[in-house]
Amino acid sequence: MKIAIVGASGYSGEELIRLLSKHPEVELCSVTSRSLAGERVSKHLPALAHLVGDLEFSESSPEELAKNKAIDVVFLALPHGVSFEYAQPLYEAGKTIIDLSADFRLNSPTNYKKYYGKPHPAPYLLDAAPYVIPEISTGWEEAQLIACPGCYPTSVLIPLIPLFKTGLIKHNNLVINSYSGISGAGKTLRDDLLFKNRNESIKAYGLPVHRHLAEIQEQLDKAAFEDVKVQFCPHLAPINRGIHTTIVVPTHSKIDKIYANWELAYASSPFVNILPSGTFPETQDVVGSNRIDISAVHDSTTDNLIITSTIDNLIKGAGGQAVQIFNKKFGFPETTGLL
Repeated sequence: MKIAIVGASGYSGEELIRLLSKHPEVELCSVTSRSLAGERVSKHLPALAHLVGDLEFSESSPEELAKNKAIDVVFLALPHGVSFEYAQPLYEAGKTIIDLSADFRLNSPTNYKKYYGKPHPAPYLLDAAPYVIPEISTGWEEAQLIACPGCYPTSVLIPLIPLFKTGLIKHNNLVINSYSGISGAGKTLRDDLLFKNRNESIKAYGLPVHRHLAEIQEQLDKAAFEDVKVQFCPHLAPINRGIHTTIVVPTHSKIDKIYANWELAYASSPFVNILPSGTFPETQDVVGSNRIDISAVHDSTTDNLIITSTIDNLIKGAGGQAVQIFNKKFGFPETTGLL
């Protein structure tokens, strides 16, 4: 299939190039970057020189991509508030769009305005864009515009949604602490992201209302069939990549019921790795893969379930999950091109 990547010079875009240039069912036809237009991809990703050949970054407009009949699928690896500029003409041209930004993750235009500070630029497309967690979502395969989950929400929703759907955990007083590597902030040049200021230091940010809370809240409310009270606390950790999430939620369910639920829900999910209770996932074990590792313990003193999960924020939290969605949509084996 003929593929284009828009916003290919960011961290997520680079991961898409790496994954799709090795995908056996894909021909990478166009990679766009305003900052690197005209330069060879191999210059900036020399490890892929043998795969990308003479491919160059281009500065393609949304209209040009929409008119290009040689392109079947477009991956949008753009900041929120920018993807819609491409999604609208591409959608009208009949292209399949897999969007890694936040522009189409929320069902509600009101929530978008609340969390992103401005009205949604293309609200009529929200109903056309299903929010797809490939291990959980159903009935989306015919969609033309697909919204990929954020990195933090991926680490939260995969362990929680099956438990909420079956009523094994309570819907109140849910506390989530997540720690992300520096790459989660993108390539923005900021003083607080410099090595000197991040090495050997952890800090919370985005409290009490981080933007990713919107999609976490929306998806958990849907799974629980009622409002879920969530306290989400993101942190910046002194690592390059990876997310570690700890979730504390009240439950009266025994730990064996929790594990039985997960085993049933993810029996055919190759990228969900369920660790035994009492062992805990580490970011170093998932970096470079499209896997999520999860485990849980029950605290009998508080009646809380404590869940931990880890993902690579740039792969399972971004580019890898997008490729996984691509595979499922077009009928390729789910693991094609992924580790």
